[in-house]
Amino acid sequence: MKRERLYLFDTTLRDGAQSQGVAFTVEDKRAIAEALDGIGLDYVEGGWPGANPTDTAFFAAPPKLKRAKMTAFGMTRRPGRSASNDPGLKAVLDAEVPAACLVGKTWDWQVELALGTTLDEAVKLIGDSIATAVARGREAMLDAEHFFDGYKANPKFTLDCARAALDAGARWIVLCDTNGGTLPHEVERIVTEVTKHIPSDRLGIHAQNDTDNAVANSLAAVRAGVRQVQGTLNGIGERCGNANLVSIIPTLLLKKDFAERFETGVTRGGLEQLTHVSRLLDERLNRAPNIHAPYVGDAAFAHKGGLHGSAVAKDPRTYEHVPPETIGNRRHVLVSDQAGKANVVLRLKEVGIEVAPDDARLTNLITDMKEREHQGYSYDDAPASFELMALRALGRIPEYFHVASFRVIVERRYNQRGDLVTTSDAMVKSIVDGETLLSVGEGNGPVNALDHALRQELGKYSAYLADLELVDFKVRILTQGTAAVTRVMIESRDAKGHRWGTVGVSANIIDASFQALFDSIVYKLYRSGAPAAVIKAAE
Repeated sequence: MKRERLYLFDTTLRDGAQSQGVAFTVEDKRAIAEALDGIGLDYVEGGWPGANPTDTAFFAAPPKLKRAKMTAFGMTRRPGRSASNDPGLKAVLDAEVPAACLVGKTWDWQVELALGTTLDEAVKLIGDSIATAVARGREAMLDAEHFFDGYKANPKFTLDCARAALDAGARWIVLCDTNGGTLPHEVERIVTEVTKHIPSDRLGIHAQNDTDNAVANSLAAVRAGVRQVQGTLNGIGERCGNANLVSIIPTLLLKKDFAERFETGVTRGGLEQLTHVSRLLDERLNRAPNIHAPYVGDAAFAHKGGLHGSAVAKDPRTYEHVPPETIGNRRHVLVSDQAGKANVVLRLKEVGIEVAPDDARLTNLITDMKEREHQGYSYDDAPASFELMALRALGRIPEYFHVASFRVIVERRYNQRGDLVTTSDAMVKSIVDGETLLSVGEGNGPVNALDHALRQELGKYSAYLADLELVDFKVRILTQGTAAVTRVMIESRDAKGHRWGTVGVSANIIDASFQALFDSIVYKLYRSGAPAAVIKAAE
């Protein structure tokens, strides 16, 4: 039987940004968009051009995605303005991206309350705006706001709005449960009725999670006929959040009732990246991942000893509804570490490091990795540090240079004009080819000064580091108190556009930063093919 195509639409960068405590940088948006593209999503909504400086800057130079269509979000034209003379709509359509999703109110009460216009005019706002987007060459979508509440109150008006978008050329009419109050049985009933008027392959679902039913509502809508599903990574979003794509995607791909009927753009390889992408978002937000999250949480496949542990040791299917490796997660069973070894071998293979499963050095690497993770290291957003740790354990990377010592001084004082200023200086003593090199750096903070000093004088290696640039720096406190353990994550890039993440952990934030900086430099030298240090006879 031929399977129907389901399309997946991520709204993390727009809906997710409305979460309390969430503020994406342009770099965050770029990294998340590329990660979503990598697992095979069909659409990535980048934000609202013109609504704020971050979104405007992001759309000024959007990332070039390989599979997903970058989508700009905005409103339909306002009452009293034409579609060609509405600044908000113009900003959305001026964004050089292939798709545009325009929100229009489809609840009569909201039209009268919020828009202050007539129902006939509200229908025209939608039709005119979608037609203008299509004329501009965009794949146009209507975000039918408050659709389910609107349908309950006045189904004729709500369907008129949907038909106006369809007649104007909309590729998708997305049915929104905007306040998250609709229950799964209501969603299934209403979507079934709507499919009698709008073709299934033009309908989508956008569910909020205010009753903790957003995932269930999305799956109910698919069963009833929609063919596009919207959601966010880890379910982040306004109030109680959005439908969690991290739960929806594996359910669609791994559960028989859906997998036999539908196909998506997410491949098995993409699915295996899901745990990594979920945790990447948490690292970007500088927060701890939810260990109990379905599918991807660290405890999702964790089994203690006793009855459960022994049963899982004999056959994991006893207490696991899907194999953890299918979504890039791993099993935690006290009686066996074989799953951990297989996971590490797979991860090494992904970065081009081949190693036999029975290699004794692999066992040492796994032991070291587990110990470091216990100390607070996390490699989900620092793959370069993981790769270096593996290369060192396998003896496949030279020691390019040695840092004998470093010192960082932060001074807070009044300058000659009487202004209170804070200055940072760093001094690093490095050994390259047996020679001791001393360098000093000044920066707008201690880490910036240390970075300058580290790279300023490294002999023959300095030329390899000329295009190295630090683009992100995140700090997370792992334990409480004044002697708290600190994790520092650094993202770097070079002139060719290559990016990599490194990590450091210490009770001293400067030492943690040094570890991450050191790994960043060594990784750049390794990937650039820098020669090994010369070992002199005296050494």
